[in-house]
Amino acid sequence: MNWLLFVVLSLIWGSSFILIKAGMETLSVLQVASLRIVSAGLVLLPLTIRHIRSIPRNRIGYVFLSGALGSLIPSYLFCLAETRVDSALAGTLNALTPIFAIIAGFIIFKFPVPSKKITGIVIAFIGCLALLFSKGIKGNGEISYSLLIVLATFIYGVNVNLVKKYLNNIGSIKTASVALSLSAIPALTVLISTGYFQVFTDPATFSGTLAASVLGIFGTAIATILFYKLIKRAGVIFSSMTTYGIPFVAIGWGYIYNEDIGWKQIVALLIILAGVYVANRSGDIRPAENLATIKS
Repeated sequence: MNWLLFVVLSLIWGSSFILIKAGMETLSVLQVASLRIVSAGLVLLPLTIRHIRSIPRNRIGYVFLSGALGSLIPSYLFCLAETRVDSALAGTLNALTPIFAIIAGFIIFKFPVPSKKITGIVIAFIGCLALLFSKGIKGNGEISYSLLIVLATFIYGVNVNLVKKYLNNIGSIKTASVALSLSAIPALTVLISTGYFQVFTDPATFSGTLAASVLGIFGTAIATILFYKLIKRAGVIFSSMTTYGIPFVAIGWGYIYNEDIGWKQIVALLIILAGVYVANRSGDIRPAENLATIKS
């Protein structure tokens, strides 16, 4: 059962990047990102109604900020990036999130970084640079847009440490459901401003709406619940292994859809994952830190 959950989660999260591409075939960047968050927030709304009163009032602001950093802002960044970046490249760069969790913890939250983790960070960034330049500056993975994904993973890392510092005593599913439902409010505002509800019944937009909704319902809402179920069943270390499965699924979809994937990109991915492994091999990953691995 644990391995089944692992495979399902890797498939769901690894498919998120191609769903973004599919959604933007008929919808705009703002519409796909907003619809993703709104649909996830609606699915988790029953849990939010159930749990929101149990969250201390002085922590609600942090929960909302966690939703903004952990889902809302990165959703827009990923969509914007994928207007010029292959979905496979986006999925590969997403693997940097655990590295940025360590870096953001040190820079912003002053958490100590053991010297043995620095080696892993250096290796991962060598892989990142190799990936960014693997197609050249004018290639399909244009660097300026690729850096939007790097920024998104850094924001994920900030959120991981925010949860660890300010929301550590609040249940993970409780935090995630309330955070996503609160994030759905500004996302809905953006969605309305784009004129989406004036055209969403148009058959031409159906495929984009379906892709963005599946992305939100399965890739964000349901996958979050499954991830915490896996943590409960198999532990944090096993659950964090989804970090390694996601990019290979993303590359698989990229290959199916004829994206430009070569041996250089595969080697760069392996270097990044090697860095992630070295940085986390001490086995001291905390549950909050693994929130980073579920984002896409």
